[in-house]
Amino acid sequence: YLVPVSLSALQHIKAFYNATWSQRYGHGLASGPLTLLYSLTVSIFALGGLVGSLLVGVLVERYGRNGTLSRSALLILLAGAFMGFSRELGSPEMVIIGRSITGLHSGRCRRAVHRSFLMPCIFICLGVFFAQLLGLPELLGKDKFWPLFLSVVVVPASLQLLLLHCFPESPRYLLIERNDVCRATEALHRFLGTPNVQDVIKEMKEEQRSLSSVEMVSVWQLLRDRSVCWQTLSVVVVNAGMQLSGIDAIWFYTNTIFENAGIPVSQIPYTTVVTGAIEVVAGLIGCFTIEKLGRRPLIITGFCAMGICLAGITVSLLLQTALPWMRYVSVACVVGIIAGFCMGPAGVPFLMTAELFMQSHRPAAYIVGGSLNWLCNFTVGFIFPFLQMSAGAFCYLVFCGVCLLVALYVYRIIPETKNKTFMEINHIFA
Repeated sequence: YLVPVSLSALQHIKAFYNATWSQRYGHGLASGPLTLLYSLTVSIFALGGLVGSLLVGVLVERYGRNGTLSRSALLILLAGAFMGFSRELGSPEMVIIGRSITGLHSGRCRRAVHRSFLMPCIFICLGVFFAQLLGLPELLGKDKFWPLFLSVVVVPASLQLLLLHCFPESPRYLLIERNDVCRATEALHRFLGTPNVQDVIKEMKEEQRSLSSVEMVSVWQLLRDRSVCWQTLSVVVVNAGMQLSGIDAIWFYTNTIFENAGIPVSQIPYTTVVTGAIEVVAGLIGCFTIEKLGRRPLIITGFCAMGICLAGITVSLLLQTALPWMRYVSVACVVGIIAGFCMGPAGVPFLMTAELFMQSHRPAAYIVGGSLNWLCNFTVGFIFPFLQMSAGAFCYLVFCGVCLLVALYVYRIIPETKNKTFMEINHIFA
């Protein structure tokens, strides 16, 4: 669900923007406006994601999850066409529009599918890894291929569109929200592969009765509810901290970081692929250890590791002129940041949001956390190039401070939620 701007394609896109501007107006773009367009291309994905996540509730209620995902996949085909033909038509605007539509699709998919630790952690890592792999010069990393590279998003979207028809609608959606027992039973037969699903149907009906007696809280009511104020603040801190940790700056601008660290340009694509593979391994470690270690150790360790490595990048960039071997410290710190993120902060905030609230407050909490997540994603993607230009190596200390403060907050305020009921968690907060 996450297909970032190709790290190897970014320089080609900047060259395309500059050449197009020169053809239109007779002069190239200055450094500031070019950086602005470049930043907008990277960050507009998150604004699309925010809009998509806010619309998905209405769409799921009207079309169901499969219907929402199918319509969303059709949007990606449109986005792929915009980005794929942008160079032929000499239109940077088509790249930006295509990126925003891709974000819209991602926002819808992220909210429409079941939330878990596995989904945001493993599949974000896989998405980034495959983008890095395809961005190698031997594949689609050359200048002439960047429009094709960006339009590769149509491949998984087309597969999604084709395969969704092979699967029934969500049994919980059919029974709880549509009250369609027959179709829910048929869906369970196919999913579980057993004719006896009456126990599951009975559990769903009990859940339906319990939900019908619960009055759902709005976002405004959640923010005003003093009984869950610490839980709400915790959702704000961990979700905002997840993006303000600087992980998006690392993902979107890895090539620039490695180039500033003195890595030869020809070796940078291969270095980023190695970091992508480490991301996947770290995500798997976090996924398979979360139930054993708990939520707090993973998220605290992850943020602390990220903070230390961000400080390490700053030191290594400042000293690499005097000590050439410091460039390797920079690479190691980038790997440490990504590994720390994937082991905890990538997925724990989603799981924690569900566990801190009862059912009546949970949808509003997800809206608050998800909206902050997308907004902070946009903010970092947009301002990081300007922050890097103005502060140089010291720009990473901003993210270092955020990571360490979030780790301290979780350590002091948020209890372990593993195997605890909402009432137990609420009592600890109180």
